[in-house]
Amino acid sequence: MATIYACSSGASRFNEFRQSLPGVSPTTLSDRLEQLEAAGIVERTLVHGRPPHSEYALTDRGRQLAEAVSALLQPR
Repeated sequence: MATIYACSSGASRFNEFRQSLPGVSPTTLSDRLEQLEAAGIVERTLVHGRPPHSEYALTDRGRQLAEAVSALLQPR
């Protein structure tokens, strides 16, 4: 849920996710992003440049899930 929330809050590059998710190892974060991509929650885009990098964005399904996650995190 935290990875989805970070993406909905603007994280799109791997290091942005790392900054948003302290305590999560790079290996675990990489695994989570791969799982979310396989589940159709996020999409990964390779950006050609110097250096080339990947950017992640929520899919339509991911945005719906992010709304639910956000509602759960709202103080009552």
